[in-house]
Parts: sequence; structure tokens; C-alpha cells
Amino acid sequence: MDALCDLCLAQVCCSLDALCSRRADGSMCLSRAPVFPQEVADQLLLKMVKKKILNDTTIRIFQNCKELRLRRASIRCCQVSAQAFRLALCPHRLQELDASGVLGGLTVANIVSGLASNPACRSSLRRLSLAGLRVDWESLEEDGGPCVGFSSLQGLRTLNLANTDLTDAVLEDICTLPRLESLDISCSAVSKLTALLDCKNTLRSLTTHRLQQLDMSPGRMLFVLGQLHAVRHFDFSEDHLAVNAGDGRDGMETVRQLLDGSPQVLPSLVSLDISGRRRIPEAAVRVFVEARGALVFLGLLATGASSCDILSSKRNLKVTGEANENQVCEALRRYRDRECFIREALVHLYNLTADIDKPRPDMLELVLSGMQSHPTSLQVHLVATACVFNLTTQDLAVTMPVGLISSAVAQLLYAMKTYPNHQQVQKNCMMALCSDYILQDVPFDKYLAATLVINWLRSHEDAPLQRMAVAVISILVAKLSTEETAQLGKDVFIMKMLAIVQQKAMTGLVDSTLKFALSALWNLTDEMPTAARNFIECQGLELYEEVLESYYAEPSVQQKVLGLLNNIAEVEVLQADLMEEDLLGHVLSLLQDSRVEQGVRYFAGGTLAQLVSRPEAWTLGSQLRSTIVEQLHASIMTWTQLEREMVSYRSFRPFCPLLQAWQPSGVQLWAAWAIHLVCIQNASHYSNMMEKDGVAELLRALAAHPDTHSDVKGLSDGILRIVEQHQSL
Repeated sequence: MDALCDLCLAQVCCSLDALCSRRADGSMCLSRAPVFPQEVADQLLLKMVKKKILNDTTIRIFQNCKELRLRRASIRCCQVSAQAFRLALCPHRLQELDASGVLGGLTVANIVSGLASNPACRSSLRRLSLAGLRVDWESLEEDGGPCVGFSSLQGLRTLNLANTDLTDAVLEDICTLPRLESLDISCSAVSKLTALLDCKNTLRSLTTHRLQQLDMSPGRMLFVLGQLHAVRHFDFSEDHLAVNAGDGRDGMETVRQLLDGSPQVLPSLVSLDISGRRRIPEAAVRVFVEARGALVFLGLLATGASSCDILSSKRNLKVTGEANENQVCEALRRYRDRECFIREALVHLYNLTADIDKPRPDMLELVLSGMQSHPTSLQVHLVATACVFNLTTQDLAVTMPVGLISSAVAQLLYAMKTYPNHQQVQKNCMMALCSDYILQDVPFDKYLAATLVINWLRSHEDAPLQRMAVAVISILVAKLSTEETAQLGKDVFIMKMLAIVQQKAMTGLVDSTLKFALSALWNLTDEMPTAARNFIECQGLELYEEVLESYYAEPSVQQKVLGLLNNIAEVEVLQADLMEEDLLGHVLSLLQDSRVEQGVRYFAGGTLAQLVSRPEAWTLGSQLRSTIVEQLHASIMTWTQLEREMVSYRSFRPFCPLLQAWQPSGVQLWAAWAIHLVCIQNASHYSNMMEKDGVAELLRALAAHPDTHSDVKGLSDGILRIVEQHQSL
């Protein structure tokens, strides 16, 4: 049911323009909207956020609060103005609102005043998250608006004001809320916590991560904490990586006294986070844990104390730290929004997974979550991409959910796109992508991947990375649509691939980089006339003639070179460029030589069959053409059926001219042999292609024609039987 609802909401998002009319100001309004179940309205808003289509125009569909009734609203990180917020969301009887990181100039003051303008919201709103926004009460005063504060939202229980310019004065107003249970003022401008005494009877969770301007002595801090009898969770962690964090002596002393002190300070405490507070003695941790029997969580990442022996003996105690896998994973789970801790945890996870031999999808999910939460952090992506490689290398990815691996690849591509000049990030991503399983079987944006790898190749010469990049490209190009391949087949990329081939050919060695580059060019010119022309204009033919002669004893190289010549020969307007007697004489010798590997002879035959199939375009001697026609037939009849897959075809269209009744038998035979080869290996795919491209009809005509050679008839009949057998299944 949830999956069906999700699909329906996704379709609504995709069809929003068609489903909406426009108001005079251009904003959207759902036409003939039914009354949505309240939960579904919340989910629609959230889906629009995830699809990144929520803005001033689209959010106004929720202005219709009779059909679309919101209770739990999220506009997190969306572009929404104060006016759109007031019109679309403030009329609803909201219980929860997450407006963290909203763009478009929306301030804390705008949101609070807007919500307070709805009497229902004053009492109904329970949770409010405004992290990352400017407070800006002054703007309301300048505009002559009503003087409202957080205290007007009397039903508020949970408030998140992390990463804001919250001041002591505003904190005092907040602490008058009669039901306030959870407060996050991390990374704010607060300097005093004395105001918390006003809500000491209700406050259960207090988060004060990295309060840089906190100006309270350890004694005064302990006095305030000693009054907070109801607090169960206290976060007093610090950013250990911050350049301007100072030595934090007062904070360290406060932590020391809290750990060593009486359980009467924060007597209800079951969760304490002091991660990032360096040089905490293990002895102090041991004393604290022994005195707090009800403790369920202790944050010790980057403190140097997470290896304390007592921690492992407490089965119900969760710990963030670096001592073991559980602590590191707990840190990745809990600190998703804190870059400093995500970076620290990822470094330890990388070390833990260096020799991993079992699939860990849970770990991979945590890594991806960290990357998504910090899209602009180079340091997070540097370590996270290395972790992705560790967790997906070898066969580890094969047994994980395909959707998870797709998400991992999407994050790798994002990292490559965001940090194009960072060699280690590019290397990490390339190493992770360089997997047959991922490249062949996992769905992802292969065109984007290809363009990113090509862009890297154009400006870098690092040999190991170049090898991986060319390997990835050679596989990706074969996976692209015709339109996408055409976009890649520009002279810049072809010149780069040819430069790599030339560089390798000069050494005379055969390595994987040479083979992958040849494969990439072969795939790039497959049924791509423009790419084939660019190849010729970049002097590719001259280079390939040299490679064909130089690597006469390397069938893997020869096959790829001849495969590309085959692609050029299929393009009628380019056949003239292949009309060189020395070149065709060499190709003919490969066709005739029984000692040459059959794959090489196959592609030599294909190139020659295409060139002799158009007598009007033949510009060389008639004797050479006659010899080629005769040798085609004679050579093909000596071939044996191959069991391994040697070639695949996008379509059979290039074969159609070769199967005409008036063609020489050698030309017809090569085309029929080629079709028979791939049909035997993949009948379901190629049987449908035969009907679609009209090849089946041509074969029937050949089989029925009285002048068709018996060898061609026999092969044609065999192909047609394969098609019939497949269709009868």
C-alpha cells in the first residue's frame, strides 16, 4: 500500500503542470482537487521536497487547505519566500514544521510571526525545526509588524535552532514556553544558559553542540545543570576539527566535573554526548558509567576514551567512538548532520573495511547518508568515496540490493562532478566504478558517467587512472542510446582516444589500456556515421593501418581494429576512404589465412563484404573485387560455429543491403553467417530485431529465390528455424 501511494504521489509531482491551473500571480492551484487524506497531503509535500520541485510557485497548491490539509509539513532546504510561506502553510493547523535550511530569505522571525497569525497554530504546533536560518526579529519591528516571539506558540514541545544567530534574549523568551521538552541551540550565539532554569521542570533534552560564545565558568555551568532535574539527554559535544575552537579549557573542566561529580547533577540523565572533547581520561568515563546505571547512550567520538573497558560490559549502552565497528556505525547514524563527526567516523570506517570480505549494505547506507547530508564537503567525499570502494569491491556489490548500488553510483558521479580536479576523489570514484557488475548490470546514468570520465581524460595523464578511465569508457559507450553515443562521438574525445592508442602503439606493447581504448572507439563508431567521419578526419585510418600491421600476432588488437573498419565500411559515403589497395590487400590476407584466429577473419570478411556490395562505388581494380568475392565464400565455408559471444549488434539495418538477391553469394553468406552467430547465442533478443529490421523477410526471399546459392539457402533456413522456434515458445 505504501509503495502504491508513493508511486501515485511521484506521478502527481511529474504531472503537476497538467493538474494545475494558474492564479493571476503565476502560482499553481490544483484543478478539481479531491479531498486528500490528511497523511497523504503531508506525504505529497514531502515528495515535492525530495523531487526538488517545491518553490514559491508550486507550494501555493497547499493554499487550498480544505482539500489539502497539512499537519506535518517539511520545506527543508527549499526555495520559499516569506510571502509564499505565509499564504501556503500558515492557514493550516500544523503540528510539526521543518523549515531548516530554507532558501529565499525566509527568516525565523517570518516563520514564527506567520505561524502565530493563525490562532489554531499557536496551540497545535508541537515540533518546530528552523536550523540554519537567520533570526532577524529586527525586520519585523522595522516593518511595523506585531511583536511576537516563540512564547506565542504555547503548544511547542520540540524546538531546533541549531546553526542560527540565536541570542541570549531570544533564549529567555523560548524558555518561558510552558511545555518545552526538547531544545537544540547548537552552533548559536548563546553565551549564557541561565535562562534554562525557567523551563527546568519540563526540559528533557538539551543539545548545545559547539557553543563557541558560551561564557560560563565550570562552577556556574554545573549549578545550572544541577537544577535541570528532568533532562534525560544532554549534548555538550564540540567540533574537534574547528580551527578557531580554542583550547576549550572551561568546557573540558565542565565535562571533567560532570563525569567525576555527583549523580545528583542531571539526576534523570540517560544519554550524554561529549564527543569532540579531547583528552578525556578513561578513568573519569569509568566512574561516570558505574554511577549511572540507567545510561543508554554515551557519545565519545574523538575523545580518546572510547576504548574504556567498562563500555563493552554494558550490553544496553550504545556508544559513539572509534574503538570498534559498532561505535563507528553508531556515530555515522547519530551524527548525520555534523560534518566534523561524519569525517572522523568515515576515516575509522575506511580503516575497518580495508580488508572486508562480507557484504555490508548497512554500512554502505550509512556512508551514502553522510555524503548526501554534506554535499559541499570535500573532506567528507574524499573519505566516503574510498569507503564506497572498500564496500563494493570484488564481489561485495553483487549480493547487495541493486537500488542501494544504484544510489552509491549516483553519489560517486556527484562527487566526480563536484570535485573534477581533485585527483584522489576521481581515483576513488574510478576504482569503484571499474567493476563489470556495476557497469553491466546496475542501472545508473551511464551518459553522465561517460561524460565525466571523458572530461577527466581530456585534462589528465596519470597512467593508472587513465587505464581505469579508458576501461570504464569502453564498457559505458556500448550501453548508451544512439542519441547519447552521437553526443560523445565528437572529435575531441576521438582525438584523446587516438592519442592513447598512438602512445601505446609506439611502445609496441599490448596492455589493457590499449585494448580498452580500441574497444571504446569501436563502440563509439557503431552505426554512428558522424563519429566514423570524425575518426577519419582525426587521421585515425592512418594510425589503424599501422596498428593492424604492427600487431599482426595479436588477434585481440586486430579484431578491435577490424571491427572499427567494419563500422566505417557500413557508411556508404565513407567507403571511398577505405579504397586503398594496400589496406584491402592486407585485410584480404587476414581473411584467407587459416592460421589467423576466426574472430579476426570474421571482421576482415565483414569489412570486405560491405565494400564489394556496391559495385558502383568500387574504385580499385576489378580483379581485386572478384578475388574478394570468391575468397569471402570460400573462407566462410571453413569457419566453425563459435560458442563464445564475439560481437553484439545495435540493429541489423547494415545487413539489409548485403542480403539482396542480386548480391554475390560471398556477401550474402557473410551477412547470414553473422546473423546466425548472434541468433544462436541470444535468440530472444535477435529474433525480435530480425522482424523489426526486416531481415527475416529478406532471408525468406533468399531461401525461396531460385538463384540463391545452396550454402546461403541452408544458412538462411537455419536462421528462420531459430526464429520460428523462439516464436513458438
